[in-house]
Formats: sequence, C-alpha cells, structure tokens
Amino acid sequence: MNKGCVDKFPLLLDGRPAGELTVEREALYTWFDARCRLPGEGLWCAWAVGREGSLRLGVLEPSGQEAVIRRRFSMRMTEPLGQLVRGEVRPAAAEDRESWQAAPAPETLFRASWLRKRLRGIAGALVRTEEGRLLLALPYDSGRAFPLPTLFCLADIRSINGRTYAVFAFDSEGHPVFP
Repeated sequence: MNKGCVDKFPLLLDGRPAGELTVEREALYTWFDARCRLPGEGLWCAWAVGREGSLRLGVLEPSGQEAVIRRRFSMRMTEPLGQLVRGEVRPAAAEDRESWQAAPAPETLFRASWLRKRLRGIAGALVRTEEGRLLLALPYDSGRAFPLPTLFCLADIRSINGRTYAVFAFDSEGHPVFP
C-alpha cells in the first residue's frame, strides 16, 4: 500500500470476485471502504487480508443492491497485516462459532473498578482473544438497557450462535478499543 494514495483490491467471496476494497492512507490511519453485491441472507463481514495476517473490518450494511462498510483503523492495527493482497467477505456466523468461551464472572477479567462494578452480575457473557485483544460479548436486547452504556460507541452488535451480543474489545492493558 503506497502512502498518501488510494489502492484498490478485489473483494472475494468464496474465492470469487464479489466487489472491491478501496484503501486510503491518511497520516497514521488507514480508511477501508468495502462494496459488493449483497451476498445473501444473514450477517456478512468484510476483512482486509495481508501477507501476514487479516483484519476484520466489520459487518457489511445493506445499501440498495449493495453491501457496504467504511472504517478507519490506526497504523497499530494495520501494520500486522503486512502487504495487503485482497479483501474478503465472510459470513459472520462462521467466525462467531470459533473459540468463544463462557465468562460466568466477567468482572474478574478486568482491573478497572468502574468496569468491574458495571460487569458484576451480568449473565451469559462470552469471551475470546483475537489478535492480542480480549473480546467480551454481552447479551444484547434492543428492548432493554444497553450493556456498558459508557462504551456504546465502541460496541459491535453481532450474532453469536444465534443470539445477539454487544461485543467490546480491550487491549492488553484492559483499555477499551474499537472492535
């Protein structure tokens, strides 16, 4: 990826071209813009795939006949990819079955007292690690109070094993980061 310019990569679904991933470097950040035809029913995620790793960009949103997402990530998040080679569209359900574990006492995972207090008593939490981050999934129901309202803007709402969760990401020191 050349600094200061826009690069375009194929966005593949099951190894076949489905759309385009546009990547633009802006100072210490990289913008990813994925567009493709609607892949079908269910939730679909866009991924940036490099020679050394991959980065989940997030859930594609329907927009007319297309599915789109535009996200910005810091250099710290994009450097581990190595040279970018393509984008991919993957079903969200497939990734969500991987390596989630029950967290019966999620408050014990953190040092921050405000977070420990807020998590105390939450049932049905799930946890996993991904790319050096701790992901915490809390059951989500749009008709009830939002879990961790302080971190609302950092939540990724997704389906895990057929249930809806608000997923939060934390760095190695327990600080909240974008999922």
